[in-house]
Amino acid sequence: MTKPIQTPNAPAAVGPYSQGIVSGGFVFASGCLPIDPATGTMVEGSIADKATRALENLKAVAEAGGSSLDKAVKVTVFLADIADFAEANKVYAEYFKEPFPARSAFQVGALPLGAAIEIEAIFAV
Repeated sequence: MTKPIQTPNAPAAVGPYSQGIVSGGFVFASGCLPIDPATGTMVEGSIADKATRALENLKAVAEAGGSSLDKAVKVTVFLADIADFAEANKVYAEYFKEPFPARSAFQVGALPLGAAIEIEAIFAV
């Protein structure tokens, strides 16, 4: 049994997908861009500002699915520029504490809507 996640505390999906899905005791969160859910616009500023917004969106999806950031088991960070890794990682460390979830982080060719960062995760419920 699966249940889609729909919360106004994270941006609406920009395509044919759910913000997340609850299934089998897990929350599978779609990639979160640094979009302000109140305005629907991409956050301006540094990569730290953008990472913060993306993580706040991810947190909202996790919570709407009955989980939380401290129950993350796997996180994937997509960066438009790997040179932003160190600064984004500092923000990431403010949101995730030991024991840290498994994680992958890498540079991609491009992200939706020209975003600089996108973060997705799997959470235990």
